[in-house]
Amino acid sequence: MFISQLPLPLILINLLGVTGIVVWHLQGRGRPTARLIVQILFFSAMTAVLILAGIMPHRSDDGHLQGAAALLAASARVLWWTHLAWSLIGFVRIYIVLEKRPQEARLLQDLIVAVVYLGVTLAVLGFVFKAPIGTLVATSGVVAIIFGLALQNTLGDVFSGIALTLGRPFAIGDWIALGDGTEGRVIENNWRSTFLLTGAHNVIVLPNSALAKVSLTNLSRPDETHQIALPVRLAADHPPERVEEMLRTALRGCSRIVHDPEPVVALKAIDAVAIEAELQFRVRSPAERTPGRNEVIARVHEQCRQSGLSLAPPAQAYLYAPQAEPELKPSSAGAL
Repeated sequence: MFISQLPLPLILINLLGVTGIVVWHLQGRGRPTARLIVQILFFSAMTAVLILAGIMPHRSDDGHLQGAAALLAASARVLWWTHLAWSLIGFVRIYIVLEKRPQEARLLQDLIVAVVYLGVTLAVLGFVFKAPIGTLVATSGVVAIIFGLALQNTLGDVFSGIALTLGRPFAIGDWIALGDGTEGRVIENNWRSTFLLTGAHNVIVLPNSALAKVSLTNLSRPDETHQIALPVRLAADHPPERVEEMLRTALRGCSRIVHDPEPVVALKAIDAVAIEAELQFRVRSPAERTPGRNEVIARVHEQCRQSGLSLAPPAQAYLYAPQAEPELKPSSAGAL
């Protein structure tokens, strides 16, 4: 008897809203596509019932309802706005999953989710509960100014993190080098800071505001390969073409370096003592710089021994060459 006295569309909208919430939770976080489909289906069904019944979610024209009917009307509108928010958020998360960058886009996703929830909350307060939105917005603006002054440094990190996310100078997993010499692989990026895992297996925490102000080199773009320049000095009494061929042979025998593109042997200078050459080669990632350089040095040393070529001392060695000690003249006593 009680149910028959209530408007059927309001009952149906509430049933659809509650059922949609239950089914949405049953899908689990690991099935974002299924969740989005559930959200769209139930939101579309609720919207269709509202339109057919002549009920506008943004206009409260059911002041004649009393008691349970008025409660059902308010809950129906709240559920409709809630499902609208979830549908919009579902589209955002599906886009991020399809773009295959869920970690680096997390800041942008959180910002959009916060804006959607804030908008829906204000809509519910204004359209359903007739709250004075203008007063609330003015009051929240004053509160926001107070919090902004109190949390100035934190907000600087937050907005710098948003700027880094939108600009995308790096992604999770990229190896970056900063202007002060700090370098490492990006393992996490949140609202306040970015975490780098260095080659020494330490984690460096960089505030986003500081990271946005320094020059940054992404060593993982356009690919992970990293070039190394290794200087070598060989004795000048060897023909330059023989020196070049020997160094090329040494590089061909290395397995830890990249051979496409082929390594380069550049003869840089020659003097009476040495032929200066520079070996330019790439390794597969910045983390392999030390093993790659070690292998090249070992191969050059072995190839020099096999070819009968000798390495030249560094140029600085001639500046500090020990002077010959003066010969002592025999004393007259010794002559006697």
